[in-house]
Amino acid sequence: MEFDSNKAIYLQIMDGICNRVLSGDLKAEDRIPSVREYGAEIGVNPNTVARSYEKLSEAGVIYNKRGIGYFITAEAKEIIAQEAKKQFLEEELPKFTERAKLLGLSLEEITTEMKKH
Repeated sequence: MEFDSNKAIYLQIMDGICNRVLSGDLKAEDRIPSVREYGAEIGVNPNTVARSYEKLSEAGVIYNKRGIGYFITAEAKEIIAQEAKKQFLEEELPKFTERAKLLGLSLEEITTEMKKH
């Protein structure tokens, strides 16, 4: 895994797991690697992975079956999508809108380009 030096590694690990849930690569009740397994796999300290798992657990995305491992919750996709939409609307869309205005892009131009992608 390649990390961005501008963002905490534990947040990037969380983002990676959340993206895999949104894409359908990880589904409800799928087991994810243990803290040690995942730390070794991506080359980070297990404590960093543990912090990510703790935050994901608090958010209701994963849960721990004691002695067995961590699993994706039934509600994970919905929780992640709701938070991602909120973040997009509150943080990314205003920046996008401002940039589009500065460039003189019309809503029609933007819509046309969005349909291509």
